[in-house]
Amino acid sequence: MDTSQTCGRGLAEHSALPESLAELTETVGIILEHHIKALDLTDPSTSQELDAYRQLANAHRDAAAQLHTIAAQMAGYRDLPMGRHHPEAMAAPAAIDAFTTLVSHEQQLASLLQQRLKQDRQMLAEMCAAVGR
Repeated sequence: MDTSQTCGRGLAEHSALPESLAELTETVGIILEHHIKALDLTDPSTSQELDAYRQLANAHRDAAAQLHTIAAQMAGYRDLPMGRHHPEAMAAPAAIDAFTTLVSHEQQLASLLQQRLKQDRQMLAEMCAAVGR
C-alpha cells in the first residue's frame, strides 16, 4: 500500500480545518438562537436585537453548511491522482508570500481562540453556578 504524501492526501488531511470551523460556526448559530429565546418580546426595544440575532443565526447556519461541504469535498479528494508539478512555481515568491500569510492568519486565529476560550470558560462557569450546575 502506497503511503507517500500526495496533494489529494494533503487536501484530505487539511479538511479538518474547515470541518472544525463549520462545527464552531454552527454552534455559535445555536447559541444565537438560544439567546433569542431569552429575549423579552414585550419590550419594544427588543425587536432590533431579535432581527439582528435571527439574521446572524441564519448566516452562521449557512456558513457552517458551506464549510461542511468544503470539508467533505476536500476529504473526498484523498485518492486524487498526483499530477506533475513545477517546483519553481511551488517556490515562487508569490507562493511563499501566500503561505506566509496563511501562517500569520493561523497564528492570529490561534491567539483569538485562546483569548475567547478563557472568556468563554469564565462565562460558562458563571452560567453553571447561577443554576447550581
